[in-house]
Amino acid sequence: MISRKNASISKFIIHKVGNKFNDTKNAFSEKLVDFDEASYDLMLPFLLRPFGSVVQSYRFNHHANISLNEINSYSAQIFSDEETFIDVSKHIVTHLFEQSTSAQIKTGDVLVVMFEGIEFNEITTNALGIFKIESKVNFFQTYLENNSYDVLVQKGISSKKVDKGCIILNQTDTEGNIILSVDNNSYDAQYWLNQFLNIKYADDANNHTQQYIELCKDFSTEILKTTYGAQEQNTFLAKTIDFFKENEVVNVERFKDELFEEDKHRNLFDDYKRTFEDEKNLVLRNQFDVAESVVNKEKKKFKTDIKLDTNIQIKLDIDAPDASAEYLERGYDDEKKMHFYKVFFNVEN
Repeated sequence: MISRKNASISKFIIHKVGNKFNDTKNAFSEKLVDFDEASYDLMLPFLLRPFGSVVQSYRFNHHANISLNEINSYSAQIFSDEETFIDVSKHIVTHLFEQSTSAQIKTGDVLVVMFEGIEFNEITTNALGIFKIESKVNFFQTYLENNSYDVLVQKGISSKKVDKGCIILNQTDTEGNIILSVDNNSYDAQYWLNQFLNIKYADDANNHTQQYIELCKDFSTEILKTTYGAQEQNTFLAKTIDFFKENEVVNVERFKDELFEEDKHRNLFDDYKRTFEDEKNLVLRNQFDVAESVVNKEKKKFKTDIKLDTNIQIKLDIDAPDASAEYLERGYDDEKKMHFYKVFFNVEN
């Protein structure tokens, strides 16, 4: 996550990117944008707000040599000599254009931005931002003509969220430049992250925590819910979050010992983990540090409602992992030929 309280924009340029599949062309600006106060005050938070909640970071990737990664090379040029900003920003748009290999890749405005005063992990640095605006919204414009007001519809950029964006920090660790990315219009996940930026998750606690929680979430949906029902799924998810909250380090063997009472469940998890690693082309570590910020963010995404076909929902508390097993019973009524849940309680709140 970054802090934008001391951030500012030092350079800003807008280009248009086409789609070579549709034979639409790029259009380049030759001058930087000179903001008035109102547009600047709206633009700065518009660009940086999405990154305030991003907890995972990326690093540049290349199958042969990182120096051959185009965006890595272009950002390094700008960081070393900001006088190259306009020319290099055009190269960035051309590289983006070259990735438009299908009709579904959208044309749009490309904003290339230099930021100052970006705070990340208690370090202040400058950064290069690349944003693609793909969607325009309709808005009403009123105007005065012949002593009467009239209205017309115009299209413009919504100030609520960017479609695609990345921030490349002029700050490195052992893996290279730190990169943050958002994609709110992810019709093609390969296009922005893999083809244009060519980046991979950092090898850190954030990524390890994220991947393991993702494994547990998918296992609960595809195996536990399908085989044993929603109650078993939600109990497992609640215990997973509880384990991550109570431990600063996750040891996978201890995790399985605490969550699985029966060997058959443990074996199902091991089998699913191998499938998950093969499909994601990764190897999950057997021990890693827990990233609390990732746990808190992922916890909010968990859906723990049991939805029944009788228009009744049972909402379970993700922070009470033992409540479902202790106070909720699932059974089958032979007379009605229906499944049922029995809920135990003392008083209604």
